[in-house]
Amino acid sequence: MVSVNSSIFYHSTFVLSGLEENDPTHIWISILICSLYGVMAFGNGSILYIIKTEHSLHAPMYYFLSVLAVTDLALSMTTMPTMFSVFLLRSREIHIDACLCQVYFLNMLKVVESGVLLAMSVDRFIAIWNPLRYASILSKLMALRIGLFIALRAIVLILPEPFLDRRLPFCSNNVLTHSWCLHQDIIMLACADVKVHSYYGLFVVSVKMFDAVLVVLSYILILRVVLRIASQSERSKTLSTCISHIIAVILFYVPIILLSVLHRFSSVVPHVTHKVLAFILYLMPPLVNPIIYCIKTRQIREGYVHCFRKIKILWTFVSKCP
Repeated sequence: MVSVNSSIFYHSTFVLSGLEENDPTHIWISILICSLYGVMAFGNGSILYIIKTEHSLHAPMYYFLSVLAVTDLALSMTTMPTMFSVFLLRSREIHIDACLCQVYFLNMLKVVESGVLLAMSVDRFIAIWNPLRYASILSKLMALRIGLFIALRAIVLILPEPFLDRRLPFCSNNVLTHSWCLHQDIIMLACADVKVHSYYGLFVVSVKMFDAVLVVLSYILILRVVLRIASQSERSKTLSTCISHIIAVILFYVPIILLSVLHRFSSVVPHVTHKVLAFILYLMPPLVNPIIYCIKTRQIREGYVHCFRKIKILWTFVSKCP
């Protein structure tokens, strides 16, 4: 759809890229995508259920993990409509307002996730540095305040973005390079000066990178504390409590850095590289985080075992009913 203004055609919709219409692998990728979203929903939903029902997990560390799971669920639900539209319904057109709404929630949720990962690293530092005062330093009330600050920071930080992008005219190409809307894609299609928008995007990325620096700093401090422990077995046991979080941090920040760098050299980098990194950035954390924390966190594993035992008992009771 286009509108006419002073003999210039302005687009009011974007076209999302996907596979070619007649690509024989289209149906298989559609099935894979549906399966991935099912795994995301089950993994993060089960994490939330286990933390809620297991009283031993009612601690700040697991509250932050709950926020991470909620963020991952919301992130997958934000990308799901356009992914299903492109790959299942073969409908690639999206109105500019819906596109900007998706951009806002994608970027806002990624800032929330960055803040949660930082909070979790601080939680690990306090637990290792001063375990006896852990409960008093990082109380439930303090964890709630940190969570509210993380959410408020993300909402305020990303709020100007859709209003800035909505003022841009799109009068030539309107085809986006991904299966969902991204801020970098939108401003590259604008037929106007986008310096302010580019600087704003860099500012948002710099906030995430500042979080990453603080995460690295917290782990440097953790390493200093761990090296003072005399027993090798105690060192390994202490560091093992951080493994799942370290993997989640790497999976989150490395694609952000690579995607930000590649967008500065978009003319010489193949589009498929951008698409792969975008998939990793927006789909992999919601998919992999529950698996990581299930494998590497003993309390979560025990929670799954307890949950499955309840299901087995319930199923046995139901099957014996006439």
